[in-house]
Parts: sequence; C-alpha cells; structure tokens
Amino acid sequence: MDILTAPLDEASKTLGRKICESLLSNGYKSAVYIDTVSEALQAASDMIPDGVTVGVPGTVTVRQIGLIPKLENRGCRVIHHWDPSLTPEEKLERLIGENAADWFVTSSNAITFDGKMVNIDGVGNRVAAIAWGPGKLLFVIGMNKAARDVESAIARVRDVAAPPNSKRVGLGTPCTELGHCDDCSSPQRACRAVLILERAPFGREAHVILVGEALGY
Repeated sequence: MDILTAPLDEASKTLGRKICESLLSNGYKSAVYIDTVSEALQAASDMIPDGVTVGVPGTVTVRQIGLIPKLENRGCRVIHHWDPSLTPEEKLERLIGENAADWFVTSSNAITFDGKMVNIDGVGNRVAAIAWGPGKLLFVIGMNKAARDVESAIARVRDVAAPPNSKRVGLGTPCTELGHCDDCSSPQRACRAVLILERAPFGREAHVILVGEALGY
C-alpha cells in the first residue's frame, strides 16, 4: 500500500494532473489541478452560479477554503447541518435539504491515482448524496488525500483520517487513543457506511478540484 504523506511539491503537481486525466476518463464533467487554496476558492466560486441552493455536509475542507461565506455573499442559500443549536428535527430537515440542493459541494476522504474515491460515513448522509442527488456535484480535495489504489485509500480513511476526525467531534472510540483503526464495536463508531465511487454517477454533472495543499482529514 502507498499513501501520499510526503510534502506537496512538483511531483505532487504531476500526480495531481494525472489524477485529473483519470477523472475525466471516468466520466467527470471537469477535473482540474490547482496549486493553492485561494485559487481553489475562486475556481469553486466561479463554477457555482449566483442565487442557487448549495448543500454542504460535514466537510472540513470546504469550510477551510472559505467557500460558504463567499457563496452566501453572492446570494446563494447554503444548507448545512453543522449548527449545535439545531433541534433533531431541524437537523434532519437540513440533511435532506443538503441532498436536494442545486449543488452538493463536498470533499473526499481519499482519491486514488486512477481517479476512484473512497468515503466512509457514520450517518450516511454524505455518501448518499454523493451516490445520488438531483443537483450538480463538486468535490474539493487536497492532494494529501491521494492514495495508490482502493486498498490504500480505505487504509488512509481508517488509519489517517478517522482517528483525528473522530477525536475532533468528541467520539470516544478506540482509534482516538490508538491513532489507528481498531475495527471497533463502539456504539460511537463513525465508520459505518462505505462508498467506493469508481466512476462519476449516471445522470448528474460532477466536477473535481484537486488542490496542491493539505486540506481536511
């Protein structure tokens, strides 16, 4: 297995462009490699029209690049459930609204060199919206999430992404202490629904922005 953990450099840029070529071959409407977060923010903002609805799940990456306030300032209605003041009923309404939006904007837990994506959820709202939704789909992915193949990508999600992400949201799972997956049976286990996206889904327009910086988990 080979997980990309080295500092992002010219080799990463070459790899990013090759991944984009694979994504285009895999049916994505567009796939571009962009060097910096600021350029990625502009590219994502330019892609999404003024005034549309935009669903954003629990993605750290999209928040890191500052896309939500930028879209809101342009009159877009951004639907997201990351608000601790929401009641369970309000949160469910937001989750459904994210999936039904004109655009669904997310990241991916891992992306392979040949353009496959691996995502693992606890609730399943994000993988469900990636697999199917009525609107257009946009991924913003840091090159730190690149892995050689699907096996390596799954290992990356479980051992690199899940432990710090579970700790961030206050889950008491073994991985938060061990620093790697223990395939636990904890009632708080966040790894429950796995989606391997081998090609862009039928029936919707899907785009990818790869960023030559470390983003998200």
